[in-house]
Amino acid sequence: MYDKFQQFLKDELAAIEEAGLYKNERVIASPQGAEIVLEDGTKLLNFCANNYLGLANSPELIAAAKEALETHGYGMASVRFICGTGDLHKELEQKIAHFFGTEDTILYAACFDANGGLFEPLLTDQDAVISDSLNHASIIDGVRLCKAVRYRYANADMEDLEKQLQAAQAQRFRLIVSDGVFSMDGNVAPLDKIMELAEKYDAMVMLDESHSAGVVGKTGRGVTELYNKKGQVEIITGTLGKAFGGAIGGFTTGKKEIIDMLRQRSRPYLFSNSIPPLVAAAGSKMVDIMENSNELQDKLHYNTEYFVTKMQTAGFDIKPTQSAICAVMLYDAKLSQEMAAQLQEEGIYVTGFYYPVVPKGQARIRVQLSAAHKQEHLDKAIKAFVKVGKKLEILS
Repeated sequence: MYDKFQQFLKDELAAIEEAGLYKNERVIASPQGAEIVLEDGTKLLNFCANNYLGLANSPELIAAAKEALETHGYGMASVRFICGTGDLHKELEQKIAHFFGTEDTILYAACFDANGGLFEPLLTDQDAVISDSLNHASIIDGVRLCKAVRYRYANADMEDLEKQLQAAQAQRFRLIVSDGVFSMDGNVAPLDKIMELAEKYDAMVMLDESHSAGVVGKTGRGVTELYNKKGQVEIITGTLGKAFGGAIGGFTTGKKEIIDMLRQRSRPYLFSNSIPPLVAAAGSKMVDIMENSNELQDKLHYNTEYFVTKMQTAGFDIKPTQSAICAVMLYDAKLSQEMAAQLQEEGIYVTGFYYPVVPKGQARIRVQLSAAHKQEHLDKAIKAFVKVGKKLEILS
């Protein structure tokens, strides 16, 4: 039965490879950090992880996880409402709510689940979702699962958002949905203007802070801090898998009644195991670190400004960014792969991004800065980019 379908898949995969769009995975055999080791022993500087605060191999987080492993075991072996709710889960939920200035928090296995399980329990066919065109795939999939009327506005385009809000007045409740930081470009959602329009057109706001929490804002509270809107957004989703330690786990935090309804009806929450206690314990320690010191955010902000400025001075086409994401635009898919391969030969670990991850003709190298990067790491990466850029005739 499989023969014809197998041949179809082989042909499709061959076409993907021929188009220069095939994704290869490189295997890391060391902890995640500014410096990593591949399975063949190659040592590289890592500029393509979401390890924004350098906490993925933090001794403090590891110690917290080890202690929880001894005291609470390996896993909960259950969903939350049966017998999968632990004291460490509740502690982390409370700390996340305090961190963002919200009323309550619910944990998920990943932010993909948080977004996937958000819309269907809250909105019906009488309601409207107004979504940014560059929102993450998890938001897009979550919206698809609900019956709300869908409106879409051009990325961060407030004139278009206003038009969509005007059209959505026909619906009962309206929810504006946006990433905080758009992960491919690095730009920040104009939350101040979004909230002005939300007030004008009687809408709620949902913000995904996955790439902005721990990164944006003076103390890393994200886009709500950047625009002095802490605690004012109805719904925030986020992840423990990026700046917050780099492991796994997601969350939704916001208004108490919204979180309570998600506990009752959100399918990924009701039908997935709780995150392991050791992840919850490390997550709590992460919040403690961020509450007690601003050192990591300061270092990240310095590293980002330094790298972006030097790359622009060298002549690279860089997308405007207010985050730790630096999109080096190349526009050609094969060129992005070739540049990534040659940079690896120079000891720099980056990845070329191309369709379908980004639109056709918008291929780029996405550089992600970390508080773990030292000055010499940044200088080596810039030097390598310039060398390869000239070799590939990207720079004159």
